[in-house]
Amino acid sequence: MERHVGGVSGNLEGALGMGRMWANPACVAPISSRPSMGLKRSLQCGGTLLGCLANILTILSSAANYWIRFPKGHSGLWQDCIGDICTNIPCQSMLAVTEACMVLAAAFGIIGLVLGLRIMYYDGDTRGQTTSAIFFLCGLLLLIALISYTAKNAWKRDVFFSWSYFLAWLAFPFYIIAGFCFLLADMILQSTDAISGFPVCL
Repeated sequence: MERHVGGVSGNLEGALGMGRMWANPACVAPISSRPSMGLKRSLQCGGTLLGCLANILTILSSAANYWIRFPKGHSGLWQDCIGDICTNIPCQSMLAVTEACMVLAAAFGIIGLVLGLRIMYYDGDTRGQTTSAIFFLCGLLLLIALISYTAKNAWKRDVFFSWSYFLAWLAFPFYIIAGFCFLLADMILQSTDAISGFPVCL
Protein backbone atom coordinates (compact mmCIF):
# COMPACT_ATOMS: atom_id res chain seq x y z
CA MET A 1 0.00 0.00 0.00
CA GLU A 2 2.78 2.42 0.88
CA ARG A 3 4.59 1.51 -2.32
CA HIS A 4 1.47 2.29 -4.34
CA VAL A 5 0.99 5.66 -2.64
CA GLY A 6 4.63 6.49 -3.22
CA GLY A 7 4.29 5.70 -6.94
CA VAL A 8 1.22 7.90 -7.28
CA SER A 9 2.92 10.80 -5.49
CA GLY A 10 5.96 10.41 -7.74
CA ASN A 11 3.79 10.61 -10.86
CA LEU A 12 2.05 13.71 -9.51
CA GLU A 13 5.39 15.40 -8.83
CA GLY A 14 6.56 14.56 -12.33
CA ALA A 15 3.38 15.99 -13.87
CA LEU A 16 3.69 19.13 -11.76
CA GLY A 17 7.31 19.49 -12.83
CA MET A 18 6.33 19.28 -16.50
CA GLY A 19 3.60 21.83 -15.86
CA ARG A 20 6.12 24.21 -14.32
CA MET A 21 8.44 23.75 -17.28
CA TRP A 22 5.71 24.61 -19.80
CA ALA A 23 4.53 27.51 -17.63
CA ASN A 24 8.07 28.87 -17.48
CA PRO A 25 8.26 31.78 -19.95
CA ALA A 26 11.92 30.88 -20.57
CA CYS A 27 10.77 27.55 -22.09
CA VAL A 28 9.33 28.30 -25.51
CA ALA A 29 8.30 26.22 -28.47
CA PRO A 30 9.78 27.89 -31.54
CA ILE A 31 6.87 28.09 -33.92
CA SER A 32 9.05 29.67 -36.56
CA SER A 33 12.47 31.16 -36.91
CA ARG A 34 12.33 34.71 -38.16
CA PRO A 35 15.80 34.73 -39.78
CA SER A 36 15.05 31.50 -41.65
CA MET A 37 11.62 32.78 -42.67
CA GLY A 38 13.19 36.00 -43.97
CA LEU A 39 15.71 34.00 -45.98
CA LYS A 40 12.96 31.77 -47.34
CA ARG A 41 10.94 34.80 -48.43
CA SER A 42 14.01 36.36 -50.07
CA LEU A 43 14.75 33.17 -51.99
CA GLN A 44 11.15 32.92 -53.16
CA CYS A 45 11.12 36.56 -54.29
CA GLY A 46 14.45 36.13 -56.05
CA GLY A 47 13.33 32.94 -57.76
CA THR A 48 10.10 34.55 -58.94
CA LEU A 49 11.93 37.59 -60.28
CA LEU A 50 14.51 35.47 -62.11
CA GLY A 51 11.77 33.27 -63.51
CA CYS A 52 9.91 36.34 -64.77
CA LEU A 53 13.06 37.71 -66.46
CA ALA A 54 13.81 34.31 -68.00
CA ASN A 55 10.27 34.11 -69.39
CA ILE A 56 10.54 37.58 -70.93
CA LEU A 57 13.89 36.74 -72.52
CA THR A 58 12.60 33.40 -73.82
CA ILE A 59 9.50 34.92 -75.41
CA LEU A 60 11.47 37.81 -76.96
CA SER A 61 14.10 35.43 -78.27
CA SER A 62 11.50 33.11 -79.79
CA ALA A 63 9.55 35.92 -81.46
CA ALA A 64 12.43 37.92 -82.93
CA ASN A 65 13.97 37.04 -86.30
CA TYR A 66 17.54 37.78 -85.28
CA TRP A 67 19.00 34.41 -84.32
CA ILE A 68 21.59 34.58 -87.11
CA ARG A 69 22.87 37.20 -89.51
CA PHE A 70 24.26 36.67 -92.97
CA PRO A 71 25.44 39.10 -95.64
CA LYS A 72 22.04 39.62 -97.25
CA GLY A 73 19.80 39.58 -94.19
CA HIS A 74 18.93 37.78 -90.99
CA SER A 75 16.91 34.81 -89.81
CA GLY A 76 15.00 33.56 -86.78
CA LEU A 77 13.11 30.44 -85.80
CA TRP A 78 10.14 31.15 -88.05
CA GLN A 79 11.20 33.46 -90.89
CA ASP A 80 14.11 34.34 -93.16
CA CYS A 81 14.43 38.06 -93.84
CA ILE A 82 16.33 39.36 -96.86
CA GLY A 83 16.24 43.12 -96.94
CA ASP A 84 12.73 44.12 -95.92
CA ILE A 85 11.09 40.94 -97.18
CA CYS A 86 10.49 38.06 -94.74
CA THR A 87 9.35 34.59 -95.77
CA ASN A 88 8.40 31.57 -93.69
CA ILE A 89 11.10 28.95 -93.23
CA PRO A 90 10.25 25.51 -94.65
CA CYS A 91 9.91 22.70 -92.12
CA GLN A 92 13.30 21.34 -91.04
CA SER A 93 13.86 18.63 -88.45
CA MET A 94 16.63 20.36 -86.46
CA LEU A 95 14.84 23.68 -86.54
CA ALA A 96 11.57 22.01 -85.50
CA VAL A 97 13.29 20.64 -82.39
CA THR A 98 14.47 24.14 -81.50
CA GLU A 99 11.03 25.66 -82.10
CA ALA A 100 9.23 23.02 -80.04
CA CYS A 101 11.65 23.26 -77.13
CA MET A 102 11.48 27.07 -77.07
CA VAL A 103 7.67 27.07 -77.07
CA LEU A 104 7.55 24.43 -74.33
CA ALA A 105 10.13 26.32 -72.26
CA ALA A 106 8.07 29.51 -72.48
CA ALA A 107 4.85 27.66 -71.60
CA PHE A 108 6.33 25.83 -68.62
CA GLY A 109 8.03 29.05 -67.55
CA ILE A 110 4.67 30.81 -67.31
CA ILE A 111 3.31 27.90 -65.23
CA GLY A 112 6.33 28.10 -62.93
CA LEU A 113 5.89 31.85 -62.57
CA VAL A 114 2.23 31.43 -61.57
CA LEU A 115 3.18 28.81 -58.98
CA GLY A 116 5.97 31.05 -57.69
CA LEU A 117 3.60 33.97 -57.21
CA ARG A 118 1.13 31.69 -55.45
CA ILE A 119 3.84 30.48 -53.06
CA MET A 120 4.82 34.08 -52.29
CA TYR A 121 1.30 35.20 -51.45
CA TYR A 122 0.12 32.04 -49.67
CA ASP A 123 2.43 31.00 -46.84
CA GLY A 124 0.73 27.62 -46.50
CA ASP A 125 1.51 26.64 -50.11
CA THR A 126 4.08 23.82 -50.10
CA ARG A 127 4.67 23.38 -53.83
CA GLY A 128 8.22 24.72 -53.82
CA GLN A 129 9.67 21.47 -55.14
CA THR A 130 7.17 21.43 -58.01
CA THR A 131 8.04 25.00 -58.94
CA SER A 132 11.74 24.20 -58.74
CA ALA A 133 11.32 21.16 -60.98
CA ILE A 134 9.39 23.22 -63.55
CA PHE A 135 12.13 25.85 -63.78
CA PHE A 136 14.78 23.14 -64.09
CA LEU A 137 12.72 21.61 -66.91
CA CYS A 138 12.58 25.02 -68.62
CA GLY A 139 16.35 25.26 -68.44
CA LEU A 140 16.74 21.76 -69.89
CA LEU A 141 14.36 22.51 -72.78
CA LEU A 142 16.16 25.76 -73.48
CA LEU A 143 19.53 23.98 -73.49
CA ILE A 144 18.27 21.34 -75.95
CA ALA A 145 16.91 24.09 -78.22
CA LEU A 146 20.17 26.04 -78.20
CA ILE A 147 22.37 23.00 -78.76
CA SER A 148 20.29 21.82 -81.72
CA TYR A 149 20.27 25.30 -83.28
CA THR A 150 24.00 25.72 -82.74
CA ALA A 151 24.70 22.33 -84.32
CA LYS A 152 22.58 23.32 -87.33
CA ASN A 153 24.25 26.67 -88.02
CA ALA A 154 27.71 26.72 -86.44
CA TRP A 155 29.43 25.17 -89.47
CA LYS A 156 27.96 27.60 -92.03
CA ARG A 157 30.24 30.23 -93.52
CA ASP A 158 29.40 33.94 -93.36
CA VAL A 159 26.74 33.24 -90.72
CA PHE A 160 26.95 34.92 -87.32
CA PHE A 161 24.76 34.39 -84.28
CA SER A 162 22.78 37.49 -83.36
CA TRP A 163 21.11 38.97 -80.30
CA SER A 164 18.01 36.73 -80.21
CA TYR A 165 20.27 33.70 -79.92
CA PHE A 166 22.21 35.26 -77.06
CA LEU A 167 19.01 36.29 -75.26
CA ALA A 168 18.08 32.61 -75.15
CA TRP A 169 21.47 31.75 -73.65
CA LEU A 170 20.97 34.50 -71.07
CA ALA A 171 17.59 33.05 -70.08
CA PHE A 172 19.12 29.61 -69.45
CA PRO A 173 21.05 30.44 -66.22
CA PHE A 174 18.11 32.50 -64.97
CA TYR A 175 15.87 29.43 -65.13
CA ILE A 176 18.45 27.28 -63.35
CA ILE A 177 19.09 29.82 -60.58
CA ALA A 178 15.33 30.34 -60.12
CA GLY A 179 14.94 26.58 -59.68
CA PHE A 180 17.66 26.50 -57.05
CA CYS A 181 16.08 29.45 -55.21
CA PHE A 182 12.77 27.62 -54.83
CA LEU A 183 14.52 24.37 -53.94
CA LEU A 184 16.51 26.03 -51.14
CA ALA A 185 13.43 27.87 -49.90
CA ASP A 186 11.54 24.57 -49.72
CA MET A 187 14.43 22.94 -47.82
CA ILE A 188 14.41 25.81 -45.30
CA LEU A 189 10.63 25.44 -44.88
CA GLN A 190 10.92 21.70 -44.27
CA SER A 191 13.73 22.10 -41.74
CA THR A 192 11.76 24.79 -39.88
CA ASP A 193 8.69 22.58 -39.75
CA ALA A 194 10.80 19.67 -38.48
CA ILE A 195 12.10 21.59 -35.45
CA SER A 196 8.90 23.46 -34.64
CA GLY A 197 6.98 22.22 -31.61
CA PHE A 198 10.04 21.19 -29.60
CA PRO A 199 10.38 23.18 -26.33
CA VAL A 200 13.60 25.10 -25.99
CA CYS A 201 14.54 26.49 -22.55
CA LEU A 202 16.47 29.74 -22.86
